[in-house]
Amino acid sequence: MELGLFQKLVGGLKNMKHKMGVVQDIPLLQTTCDIWDKIQNFQAREDDILIASFPKAGSMWVQEIMDLILLNGDIKKSMRAPCFLKVPFIDLNAAPLPSGVEAANGMESPRIIKTHLPLQLIPPSFWEKNVKVIYVARNAKDSMVSYFYFQKMNKMLPDPGTWNEYFSKFLAGNVPWGSWFDHVIGWWRAKDKHQILFVFYEDMIEDPKREIRKISQFLGKELTEEVLDIIQHHTSFDIMKENPMANLSTLPSFVIDQSISPFIRKGKVGDWRNHFLVVQNALFDEEYMKKMKGVGLNFRNEL
Repeated sequence: MELGLFQKLVGGLKNMKHKMGVVQDIPLLQTTCDIWDKIQNFQAREDDILIASFPKAGSMWVQEIMDLILLNGDIKKSMRAPCFLKVPFIDLNAAPLPSGVEAANGMESPRIIKTHLPLQLIPPSFWEKNVKVIYVARNAKDSMVSYFYFQKMNKMLPDPGTWNEYFSKFLAGNVPWGSWFDHVIGWWRAKDKHQILFVFYEDMIEDPKREIRKISQFLGKELTEEVLDIIQHHTSFDIMKENPMANLSTLPSFVIDQSISPFIRKGKVGDWRNHFLVVQNALFDEEYMKKMKGVGLNFRNEL
């Protein structure tokens, strides 16, 4: 879809009501629930690449990297359209815009497709076609903070309330797409049964070129050091923050209100320390120990 047509259709979202529904005990936008059969019956292709994550884990960052890898670092081609048009989000249903399923169905192969769905809700055809999946994971504390600000500025999602209210909601898994704990654990336990590459946000921050190389090799692309350097530069925080194809600035404020919070906000590890109260940190750590015990999945809360 051309950007001009997309922006005209976006006007139809102005009066959208943001209700929540439930699928298999997972809180999802009601609009997503309304087309659940279409999502579940989505037909993956063998050369699809699925990028999955809990919200605000860095999936937009990684999808830009993936797009450039497939384009062999061609910046001009990567600027052909905003990120949300290049990579259909199959969870999304926001009429009068085409749903994510419809957008994906209209794309030529190879397709990069995005989802925030937990493992158990993924359309079965992805497993039947043995599709490659890149799962992006971020530590829970920073995920909570970033998601809080995202819900404040994203008018398609429910208002998060105060920080203290949101802390309790997040810990209980009462946020869109459900529990962070269940999400990361589910995908982690499936990583050896399917073609799933786990990419950690903290590793991306620490050494982006190393992780870009890892992703490219997983996708079967051997890139030169020069191309890897180009991709690293173009997907760096400062460049993406100013890139209208990546920073959602092409969306109107009644959809994404960046006067409340920028979409590309800080890009740091450890920002949770500026938000968690001492008692909240203790409560979180206690719950974290219960949920993550014996999983074998380790995150870094700071670098």
